[in-house]
Amino acid sequence: MQKTSSRLLALLSLLQTHREWPGERLAQRLDVTARTVRRDIDRLRELGYRITAVKGPAGGYRLDAGAHMPPLLFDDDQAVALAVALGTAATGAAVAEDAARALAALRQVMPPRLRHRIDSLRFTAVRPPDPHGGPDIDTATLVELSRVIHAREELRFDYTSGPGGPPGDTRRTQPHHLVTWSSRWYLVAWDLDRDDWRIFRADRIRTRVPTGPRFDPRELPGGDVSAFLTGRFRGSEGPAADWPCRGEVVLHRPAADVAPFVQDGSVEVLGPRHCRLTLGSWSWTGLAAAVGRFDADVDVIGPPELSRACEELAARYARACSRT
Repeated sequence: MQKTSSRLLALLSLLQTHREWPGERLAQRLDVTARTVRRDIDRLRELGYRITAVKGPAGGYRLDAGAHMPPLLFDDDQAVALAVALGTAATGAAVAEDAARALAALRQVMPPRLRHRIDSLRFTAVRPPDPHGGPDIDTATLVELSRVIHAREELRFDYTSGPGGPPGDTRRTQPHHLVTWSSRWYLVAWDLDRDDWRIFRADRIRTRVPTGPRFDPRELPGGDVSAFLTGRFRGSEGPAADWPCRGEVVLHRPAADVAPFVQDGSVEVLGPRHCRLTLGSWSWTGLAAAVGRFDADVDVIGPPELSRACEELAARYARACSRT
């Protein structure tokens, strides 16, 4: 028979893997009597774990969420994965400090073998620079936005027009999704006053209390929040979430040199020194400029708007050079 401490850890591990466990099955897995299982359940309850007895012919136990954080049990792989996730989150705008403190606390209680694995995985997660210099969002705002989304409650908030600006109009919304995009947090919501979908920067939201009545969620255009958000940021109102301007060119450069720098496009090999590039942008001028960054001769395939944008951009650069 296992020692009591080892048996308690094994019992806790089982309770965390399934929602409900019949008492007899727990006894079989631990190779103990049903009476011993009941006594171990009582010990775990004394340690702060909320374990509910499930009624029924077979009976059983369920591990519920508690009012406070009791000790948790992770296997080695889970502990390492958690440490890596916390290390990555420590560069985020909203929970960086809390994630760093949690990582330090986790590493302190790890056994030496796991600390060695974590140390061997040391990395530096670099936070992308914020060109707008906007303020960070605090954790309390994220928690409140998540709560009203889950509760399906209408939300009123003051929305600033820019970083650090004074409060703007009061918005009445039906919040639907809280998402991240390029290291920022956004609220996707139905604006009740404007009768349309809107995307709000979460760091510019100042929530008001109390919240409004409950609502039945509307269907997001296209049914996919990722495609919807991508489409809006690209300037497309359709559910396809495609760039409003898309064209094709032939680059006089090997496909292997081009492919690593094409995030949202396609590269087709045409020969050892040529490739076909299909790319999109928010404007034809922007697309022409994006093509030029590959530092190669270009043959425009189409459409005609892209050819005209290349001509206009070349003339603009020529005028800039003539003024120097």
